Amino acid sequence: MNPAPRELDVRPILRSGGEPFQAIMEAVSGLKPGQGLRLFAPFRPQPLFKVMESRGFGHAAKEIEGGDWEVLFTPNATGTPVEASADAENADTWPDPAEHLDLTELDPPEPMVRILAAAERLQPGEVLFALLSREPIFLFPELAKRGHQWAGNFDETRTTFRIFVRAGKKG
Repeated sequence: MNPAPRELDVRPILRSGGEPFQAIMEAVSGLKPGQGLRLFAPFRPQPLFKVMESRGFGHAAKEIEGGDWEVLFTPNATGTPVEASADAENADTWPDPAEHLDLTELDPPEPMVRILAAAERLQPGEVLFALLSREPIFLFPELAKRGHQWAGNFDETRTTFRIFVRAGKKG
């Protein structure tokens, strides 16, 4: 039996002029395997649906009193889908990683700094593999800017993000 969904009300954050995305992602990172998230917001959080889908969650949204919204995000039974950079060729055909990094114990931005430095040391086409304690959403655009490709997802426990980075051509 799956644990009861965790509840998060972002309406106070938004009323005070704050940005709730970090609080939502921290709540998602703290979920137990199989646990969902019940989110309360003052609007239908449409952009969040795609983010949560990429993390392996479906959603059911309903309008509640006062025009607010309740959204139940539930983990998909199929596991976490693999995300990839827009220009990534089939990651299944990439060579085995030349370098492995376990960055799960480091606080941001150190994992991003180390991955970018390691990617710059790779020869074009070489791959590095890294384990992280959260999804590196700020890393993705930096990799793209430097011409690198990436593919990654959360492990089955949803506690570790696994990423492959394939080095692009040298400038």
